[in-house]
Amino acid sequence: MPTAQTDTRALVPVFAALMLGMLLAALDQTIVSTALPTIVGDLGGLKHLSWVVTSYLLASTTSTPLYGKLGDMYGRKGIFQLAIVIFLAGSVLSGAAQSMTELVLCRGLQGIGAGGLMVGAQAIIGDLVPPRERGRYMGLMGSVFAFASVVGPLLGGFFVDTLSWRWVFYVNLPIGVVALMVTATRLHLPQRKRSPHRVDYLGAALLAAGATALILLTTWGGNEYPWNSGVIVGLGVAGVALLVLFVFQERRAAEPVIPLRLFRSGPFSVTSGTALLVGLAMFGALTFLPLFLQVVDGASPTGSGLLMLPLMAGLLAASISSGRLITRIGRYKVFPVAGAAIMTAGMFLLSLLDVHTARSTSSLYMLVIGVGIGMLMPVLVLVAQNSASPRDMGAATSTATFFRSIGGSVGVAVFGAIFAARLGAEIARLVPRGSLGQLDSRTLLGSPAVMKQLPAAVRDPLMQAFSNSLHTVFLAGVGFTACAFLLTLALREVPLRTAGPAASPDGGVPTEPSAVAS
Repeated sequence: MPTAQTDTRALVPVFAALMLGMLLAALDQTIVSTALPTIVGDLGGLKHLSWVVTSYLLASTTSTPLYGKLGDMYGRKGIFQLAIVIFLAGSVLSGAAQSMTELVLCRGLQGIGAGGLMVGAQAIIGDLVPPRERGRYMGLMGSVFAFASVVGPLLGGFFVDTLSWRWVFYVNLPIGVVALMVTATRLHLPQRKRSPHRVDYLGAALLAAGATALILLTTWGGNEYPWNSGVIVGLGVAGVALLVLFVFQERRAAEPVIPLRLFRSGPFSVTSGTALLVGLAMFGALTFLPLFLQVVDGASPTGSGLLMLPLMAGLLAASISSGRLITRIGRYKVFPVAGAAIMTAGMFLLSLLDVHTARSTSSLYMLVIGVGIGMLMPVLVLVAQNSASPRDMGAATSTATFFRSIGGSVGVAVFGAIFAARLGAEIARLVPRGSLGQLDSRTLLGSPAVMKQLPAAVRDPLMQAFSNSLHTVFLAGVGFTACAFLLTLALREVPLRTAGPAASPDGGVPTEPSAVAS
C-alpha cells in the first residue's frame, strides 16, 4: 500500500482538511469566552451563562468514544463528514439563537459534532500513514490547539467589536464547507469487507451518563452546591455506579465502545493514565494563567491572550519538532518522559509568580511549560494507536482523547476549588476587614478593572492574596505532572510499525488499497 513518502503530495490537501476539522472543534472551546458578556447582554439569562461552555464540553467529551467505535465499524470518512455536518448545523442554530436556553442546547449539538471532529481527524491519519511516519502529522495536529488558544479569544473579541457575537458561530461555516468538500473529493480510505455489526448503544449511554455525572460533580461542587450537599453526593454515587455498570456492559458486548482488551497493552494503559494526569494539570494552567495576568499583572483580557504567546510558541515548536524527530529516529519514549519532566519544572516555575515578577520572567516560565506540553501531548495519541490492532484504531484514538478531556474537566474544577479555598483564607489574613465593602472575590474575578479603582492600601494586599492563592494552584499542578512523569518512566517502547493498517475493522482484509486521490 502507499506510504507517507509516496503519497506526500496527494496527502497535503487531505491533511489540511483534517486540520481544519480539528480547528473547528478547538476554536469553539476558546472563541466564545470573550463574547459571553455581550451574549448575556443581548439574550439575558445570566444564570445560564456557564452552560454555554459546559454544554459544549459535556457533549464533546461524552460523544468521543462512540465516534471512535463507529469509525472502526462503518468507516471513518462518512463518520467524519457526519460530524462536520452536525457541527455546522449546531453553529448555524447557535448563531440564530433567540434565548440563552436555545443557545445552550445548540452549543450541545455543536459539541456532539466536535467530538467526532477531534477523534476522526487523528484516526484517519492513522489509516493513511504508518506509525513510523505518523509523528510529523501528529505534531502538526497538536499545534492546532496552540493556535486556537491564542486566536480564539482574539477572533471572538474582533467579531463582537466589529460585526456581531453571532459571527462567532457563523465563521465556522466557510471553514467547515471547505473541509467537507476536500474530504468528499480527495479522501479515499480502504474499502473493507465488513460483517454485520451491532452498535453498543447501552455502553455508550452508560459511559456518557457516568462521565456527565462526574463532570457536573466537579463543576458544581463548591460553586452551585456545597460539597457535602445531597446533589453532589448523589452525583458522585451515580457516576461511580454508572461507570461500574459500563465496565460490566463492555465485558459482555459484542462490539464494545471501549474494548477492554486495549488495556491489556501496557503502553496503552500508561498513555491513558498519563493523558488523564496531564489533562488535569494542563487545562488548570491554561485556565488560571490568564487570571494571574489580568488580576495580578493588570493586563486586559485581549492583552492576557497576547502575553500567553510564549506558552503557545513553545507548544507549537516542541510539538512539530518532536513529531519530526520521532519520524526520523523511530523512537518515542524519550519525548513523553522529557515532556513530563519539563512540564513539571514549568509548573513549579509558575508557582513562583507573584506581584513583583517581571513580564519577561513570566514569559520565560510560560515558554518552559509550553515546551513540556508540546513534547508530551501529541505523542500520547501516537503511542495509543501503535499499541492497538488496526481494527481498534478509532477506539484507541477516542479513548486517549476521552481520558485527556475528562482530566481537563476535572482539573479545572479541582484547581478552582483549591483556589477558592485558599483565596478566602488569604483575603481574611491580608486585607483589612470591611475594606472591600460589598465586593466579594467572585465580583473581582469577573471584573479585574474594579480592583484597579481600589485604594492602594486595599488593592496591594488583595493582589498579594490572589498571587498567594495561585501559588497553591500551580503547586498542586506540580503534583499531578510529577505523577505523570513517574508513569512515563514505566512506558514500554514498542517499535513503531512501518506499514499501515492491513486489517479491516472486523479483522478482514481490505478489498482495495488505501490511497488518497492524486
